[in-house]
Order: sequence, then structure tokens, then C-alpha cells
Amino acid sequence: MAASPLLISLASLLLLGLAALGTLPGAAEAARAFFVFGDSLVDNGNNNYLATSARADSPPYGIDYPTHRPTGRFSNGLNIPDIISEQIGAESTLPYLSPELRGERLLVGANFASAGIGILNDTGIQFLNIIRMPKQLEYFQQYQERLSSLIGGEETQRLVNQALVLITLGGNDFVNNYYLLPYSARSRQFSLPDYVNYIISEYKKILAVSRRVLVTGTGPLGCVPATLAERSRDGSCDVELQRAAGLFNPQLVQIINELNNEIGSQVFVSANAFNMHMDFISNPQAYGFVTSKVACCGQGPYNGIGLCTLVSSLCPNRDIYAFWDPYHPTERANRIIVNQIMSGTTQYMNPMNLSTILAMDART
Repeated sequence: MAASPLLISLASLLLLGLAALGTLPGAAEAARAFFVFGDSLVDNGNNNYLATSARADSPPYGIDYPTHRPTGRFSNGLNIPDIISEQIGAESTLPYLSPELRGERLLVGANFASAGIGILNDTGIQFLNIIRMPKQLEYFQQYQERLSSLIGGEETQRLVNQALVLITLGGNDFVNNYYLLPYSARSRQFSLPDYVNYIISEYKKILAVSRRVLVTGTGPLGCVPATLAERSRDGSCDVELQRAAGLFNPQLVQIINELNNEIGSQVFVSANAFNMHMDFISNPQAYGFVTSKVACCGQGPYNGIGLCTLVSSLCPNRDIYAFWDPYHPTERANRIIVNQIMSGTTQYMNPMNLSTILAMDART
């Protein structure tokens, strides 16, 4: 697919596009709009409206959400986009497919993410009807047309240009593609290093940004409860999946540096998601967790098998577990991650954290 301005940003686990704050006509100064693209780590409920098995619309998902009901978020409560919205003083974005996303709610932005997707269009094929990136970006174009009818084309362009953009992708291209089966099609086609090169090349083809972008690499794929249940005999992180993350993340940083050099500006800012996760995975007690190996909700070894359902083993206190289900962090773990995004040192954020960027943008 050829790159185009519509493809605002596609880069691994997380992309945040940042520009100066602005105001809407006839209104007091507003929080910037927020657009979310990606997979289950950031899906706020789009998959609720799809015929797919990749859904989180049944209890006990949402047990700690303000309504105590499932929302489609793969979390016991809030997810990363919710917490970022909270930090910047904005409302949480609605799923783009939600019938409630209309009128002035469009000014807040929209969440286009869909659980199960990846960088590649063949990632997550077992989930059937999910919103792959080309479709998410098509919906983003539709969103702009809808917003234009509300506030006009010029103001729509300004709102989009000043928006915060989050994209979370990458993990599924390993766990739900390359390593999905012992001899998957992609693993027969590529060695792991060549597969990583291929994914990186697909990113670079479609990266087209006109704002500051925060790019976060993939987390420690070998340490999630699902991986421990399937691949670990003693509770140690799986070496092969850790190797995949170790190959992917440095190459992602490399293309970020290349793009910044081409642009002549530090448009891209990198976040070290691997370190962010490994802090509480390696030393859960230091962060108030009793375990980083066993999921709160699930079944089998490490509660890492299958889906989180009403018949699953469910922990009574989600705040002392790092992982909610076999793949996804608890709300409390998400808060630790967002705290590093907002105010982390250069060990996590390079060249600066999100709070610093927001302060700089507010002065321009």
C-alpha cells in the first residue's frame, strides 16, 4: 500500500501524535482531540459491534470500570487510552462504531482500535471479522467527513492537526501470526530476523506524519501469562519470544532515527515499553503486586489458558496482580505504564516524556 497523508502514523505498540493546543470556534479552550488506532491493548469496544471471537463484552471484564460492567475493553477497568485521557483532562474516546459517537462527542476524537489486528493484514485471521489497519484508517477519513459537516472543513483540519494520536500495534504479529502455530505460514516463509525486517519495512512504507509522534516498541512478549502457560516449564520468560522483542525494538528505534534525519527534526519520540513492563515483571513486589506471572482471570497454569469468563478463576483484588487476563495488564499496571509515558526519565522516554512535550507544545 502506498503511503499517504491519511495514514497519520503506524509504529509498533504505541504512537502519539502531538501538536499545539487550540480552541474550537465559539467555545472555550478545549482539550485536544484524541484518536486511537490499534489492537486489544487500546480497543474501547469496537469489537462489540462485530461478529468476532475477539471480544471483551462479557463479565468479569469491566468489573472495576466505573459502571462495573463490561465495555469491550480488555481490562478489569480502564485501559491505556482512558488513563492518558484522564491525565490530559479529556473525556475517554468512544469507539468509532458506537452509535453514541455523534454531534459534539465527535469533538473529543474517536477510538478506531480493534482487538486481534496487527501490522500485517494476515495477523489475527482466526478472529475473522476485525477492523484491520486499512479499514481503521478508512473510518478515520469518514470521521473527518462527519466532523466537517459539524464544524466545517477548516476547523476539522485544525482539530486533526492539533490532535493527540495513539497507535498500539506489533505484539499480535508475533503471538497471533508468526508463533500462532508451531509451523505457521510466516515462520515457514521467514526466519525470525527476516520476519522482523519485513514487519519493519511494512511500517516504514506507510509512515506519513506531520506532527510529533511517540513510538513505543513491543513489550516482553515472552513473559505474559499466556506465554508462560504454553511455553515455560518453570515460570521463566520464554527465550524465543523475548528474542523476537529484542530484535524488533532496536530496529524500530533505527527507523525512527532515520525518519527524524530525513525530516530534519525530532518528530518521533521513542518510549521503551520493554523496560516499562520488565520493571514490574522482574520485581512485582516493589510495585505492590503479589505476582507478575499469574493472571487475575483465567484458567490453567498461570491462569494463562483461554479467555477470561464467568467460569474462570478470578482474583478478589485486581490491584495486586500485574496481569488481568492471559495477555493484558490490569488497570493498575496500565497506570504504571502511563506514568512512565507521562513523566519517565530517559531510561524510558527519549528524548523527552509526554508531560515535557505537552508543556513545550502549549508554549508554541
